Amino acid sequence: MAEPLSVTIITFNAGEQLAACLRSVSFADEIVVADSGSNDATLEMARNAGAVIVHQDWLGFGKQKQFAVAKAKYDWVLCIDADERVSDALRISIQRELEAPGFYAYQMPRCNRFMGKWLRHGEGYPDLSLRLFHRAYAAWSDDSVHEKVIAQTPAGRLKGDLLHESETSIESYLDKQNRYTSLQAQALYARGKHANILRLLFSPPLRFIKFYLFRLGFMDGIPGLVHILIGCFNSFIKYAKLIALSGNKN
Repeated sequence: MAEPLSVTIITFNAGEQLAACLRSVSFADEIVVADSGSNDATLEMARNAGAVIVHQDWLGFGKQKQFAVAKAKYDWVLCIDADERVSDALRISIQRELEAPGFYAYQMPRCNRFMGKWLRHGEGYPDLSLRLFHRAYAAWSDDSVHEKVIAQTPAGRLKGDLLHESETSIESYLDKQNRYTSLQAQALYARGKHANILRLLFSPPLRFIKFYLFRLGFMDGIPGLVHILIGCFNSFIKYAKLIALSGNKN
């Protein structure tokens, strides 16, 4: 008999994306939606899908996701975001593993769609993400952004992709990246980290060389180029914001 599975999703005004996400995880024994105050159709969609809805004011990404995990009924949890979908191949892989788990945590490749194209190289793929785990052996970090699951034991790897609708428009994607780089700079500053002109100069081109050339980002055409160039700008602006926070403008 397969281990029962809870799916956890954190939401805030995710009405445009949530329905497809919920359909993709309808195989789960329970769906928990941890909402931080949506005023659109998010909660109605969650109710219609039979999800358990819990409210929690925003704690930051890591703590918010761990809150949702703590509210789950079952120990095996799959954590996804509202803009992600479980592919059929990934669903089959999850169901098979839960029949006789060989690990307490599992990674899965995440495929990002950007400018209408599924990215298969560079930063966009395989983008391995640890999302399925037994909560007695793994938990989300407390990071306010770029949070991750920390497992106490080695992780297995699932077949099939977690599909990520990474942007609805370039404008919204840039807005999100601006928020993320601010959170990253604040987190670095809180840990006593500093940046300088060398970071500003060399971080972007090194990132470009790594992902666009060595990891074949050029194979994804114009979307792949735009994706990595935005990533390079993020590297620059993150350290620029850190310098501004540090008061070091020399």
